[in-house]
Amino acid sequence: MLQIAKILKSNGTDGGLLIGVYDIEVDQIDLQEPVFIEFDGLPVPFFIQDIRQRGGTKAIIHLNDIVTLEDAEEVVGRALYIEGEWEEEEETDFTGWTLLNRGECVGEVTGMEPIPGNLCLYVGETLVPLHPDLILSADPETRTLDLDLPEGLL
Repeated sequence: MLQIAKILKSNGTDGGLLIGVYDIEVDQIDLQEPVFIEFDGLPVPFFIQDIRQRGGTKAIIHLNDIVTLEDAEEVVGRALYIEGEWEEEEETDFTGWTLLNRGECVGEVTGMEPIPGNLCLYVGETLVPLHPDLILSADPETRTLDLDLPEGLL
């Protein structure tokens, strides 16, 4: 099961729910497949009757069998799931690439350290974090990776 949203609050008196959506666009949710809400540790299926995007990461949703304000209040705070698994993103191996820091050569990437949640690159004996916020550019043709590293890291 994949958690795709959290039910934030009820919306209206007809069982509407305001949800906060995670890692998926509202238009990617298959309306023909059920979504699940956990009750007593078991996933219970519901079908989406209506869904309307509200901003970038929220939506108003109506589910079958949740038709009153009381029904909606019972599920507020719970997670919304779909069947499936997240696909693992293929990780690029930067070994052999030239590492730049704001355009200036730092050296050649000699290896990678897959620390969970914090992939790092070896440049000689130095470990350099590879966080998406630090990447200025990556050019597979020239095999160069340009980062914006914090002062004092090197």
